[in-house]
Amino acid sequence: MPSVDPSVPTATPVSAGAACPTGLAADTDSEPTEPGSEHEPGRGSVSGVEGEPDFDAGAAEDADGTEDADGSEDADGTEDTMDLRLPDELLALIAEEKTEPSGSRRTADQGSAVSLAPPTATPRADLRMPYDDLLDDVAEWGPAATPRGLFHLVPVRMERDLPLISRWMNDPAAAAFWELSGPASVTEDHVRDQLAGDGRSVPCVGVLDGTPMSYWEIYRADLDPLARHYAARPHDTGVHLLVGAVADRGRGLGSTLLRAVADLVLARRPSCARVIAEPDIRNTPSVAAFLTAGFRFSAEVDLPDKRAALMVRDRSLRHLL
Repeated sequence: MPSVDPSVPTATPVSAGAACPTGLAADTDSEPTEPGSEHEPGRGSVSGVEGEPDFDAGAAEDADGTEDADGSEDADGTEDTMDLRLPDELLALIAEEKTEPSGSRRTADQGSAVSLAPPTATPRADLRMPYDDLLDDVAEWGPAATPRGLFHLVPVRMERDLPLISRWMNDPAAAAFWELSGPASVTEDHVRDQLAGDGRSVPCVGVLDGTPMSYWEIYRADLDPLARHYAARPHDTGVHLLVGAVADRGRGLGSTLLRAVADLVLARRPSCARVIAEPDIRNTPSVAAFLTAGFRFSAEVDLPDKRAALMVRDRSLRHLL
């Protein structure tokens, strides 16, 4: 999986927008609740609420001090049983239901037929807004001032950006690591998978002083298959970068933009403590650009498609490196 390519493009991401792996080595903000304590995970407290009496859901106590339960014995020695007879009103309603046409029900208030047919399923992609809060709305992050000019991350629009991104991917230096060369449909399939996902990865075009000049993927590293290969922490955010034009490579522009984007992530995502990248270990110019941008080398990791250099930019060290 690629990461960035200030000088030379990086390899293809492990898998943008993939399902969250199980067994992540991630920190948690809360501790598990012991059984029998006042609060249990996923449930509210029954007792101890101000203004509400405490009660035991398992049993109720009569005024005479005896405890009644279904089939229990009262103080007089008689056995309580549940009355299973249906009220006359309910029986009448059931009889009326049987006279209605199949597949409909008459409402009590309006007397109109209400369809009982199952609702048509709505596709998951239609249930979310684009670039939703998994990444704190990248589209609203705004510009970053750099020594090379004003820089924006602009979420990809396929009809507008596909021809340019596909052309960048067909540059031999980019193709060596991204592996998305060929007809535009190859790049389209890759980008569309992210656009149709749930917001864990947002593909963007980098615009410098009004000129589109780079391709980025901002993704939740802690929710990516990458998290199986390192000690992920909640809200770790990953970046992949391809500097598009050959003329923009090899002159330090990549490291300048990497620093700007990493600082933008940390500024706009207060829950994120680290920015992660995993360039191919063979891509020496890319690794060097990360180091210049204030990332530190953390480890070498074996990913399914490459051996990567795990690069980390820590919030706590961003003013020192």
